Amino acid sequence: MTDQICYSAKYNDEEYEYRHVILPKAIAKKVVKDKLMTEAEWRAIGVQQSRGWVHYMVHKPEPHVLLFRRKLEAATQA
Repeated sequence: MTDQICYSAKYNDEEYEYRHVILPKAIAKKVVKDKLMTEAEWRAIGVQQSRGWVHYMVHKPEPHVLLFRRKLEAATQA
């Protein structure tokens, strides 16, 4: 099932690097829609990323899309 998780290309602004992760329906059903997940929570549902990524926003129209960011300094250290 985790092989169906889709990871976007990374993009950035002056401060952060961003990416979004699209979950398949079966995994998306396990996600609490109104709260940000800790790293332990998103790793527990099968999301795999290097260190430093933070689930920073819930996009209510598309709760199956997780929005992540990390400071640009963290991106160079990971």
